[in-house]
Amino acid sequence: MSNIVVIAEVRGGQLKRPSLEAATAALQLASATGGKVTAIACGANLDAACAELQKSGVHQITAIEGAAFANYSGDAYAKAIADQAKAAGATGVLMAHTAMGKDLLPRVAALLEGSITTYAVAVSFANGSFMATKPVFSGKATMTVRALKAPFCVTLRPNNFAAASGGGSAATTKVAAPGGDLLAVVKEIIAAGGGKTPLQEAKVVVAGGRGLKEAQHFKLIEDLAAAFGPGVAAVGASRAVVDAGWRSHSEQVGQTGKVVSPPLYFAIGISGAIQHLAGMRTARTIVAINKDADAPIFKVADFGIVGDAFEIVPALTQAIAAIVASK
Repeated sequence: MSNIVVIAEVRGGQLKRPSLEAATAALQLASATGGKVTAIACGANLDAACAELQKSGVHQITAIEGAAFANYSGDAYAKAIADQAKAAGATGVLMAHTAMGKDLLPRVAALLEGSITTYAVAVSFANGSFMATKPVFSGKATMTVRALKAPFCVTLRPNNFAAASGGGSAATTKVAAPGGDLLAVVKEIIAAGGGKTPLQEAKVVVAGGRGLKEAQHFKLIEDLAAAFGPGVAAVGASRAVVDAGWRSHSEQVGQTGKVVSPPLYFAIGISGAIQHLAGMRTARTIVAINKDADAPIFKVADFGIVGDAFEIVPALTQAIAAIVASK
């Protein structure tokens, strides 16, 4: 029997959706190993997040709660989580591949003296070994790695698993946040984006490139993203657009920006340079709109529209808004 721990990410008292996706992967592994899944959450005011975790179908929940943990601290969170993972008898530890996950899970793996694989798209257990599959060579191939050391620690690509919603009545054990001196203390958090959907977590990404000609024309992109309704779509941009100062680097999709894998990706006025393809080619469905019929983007697109974005995008926005309104 191998127990699995899933580390839940909680921000401002709210559970991040990719954590429920990680719970799905954890439940799959536990089913194969005959073990139980324990969700561990750190922070302050965790009641709402724990209530959501209960609905996911995990078997147990541990809430490490205290005022000192109100803001994320990598070293403090890692020590507390590692202690609870040991107590749970974890042979596997999973977390979403978010900004927090990329920082936190390697720390936990080091404290547990385990193995770690990042940005996995699948996990499995066979012949007594844990395995993880991840994209390599900018998404052109996949590689399956076998863990040689326990516990098996993995960060999971967002939007790759369905959010767990199996229901359940897992008991929540509250643990006081440990005391001691923190190596770093967060004094202030300056929120950016005004509540926008995080690019890597969005179900739909609408990205624009140089074909939009001017910065103000990005309103076409923003309007199309907004048409999907609140919390669904995010705006992305090509490197050329970011280099030109039209959009912030936080919106850049590509090898030197963010790698996204949404169910739906729009590439509007983007030629499809290799650098950009590395950041979005694993999207489930790609729609390209470009005047150049020979643009490389069409080679990876599932649907392509050759034409003027200034005519096509407003019509598309209107049509999507009407569909959303009718639901």
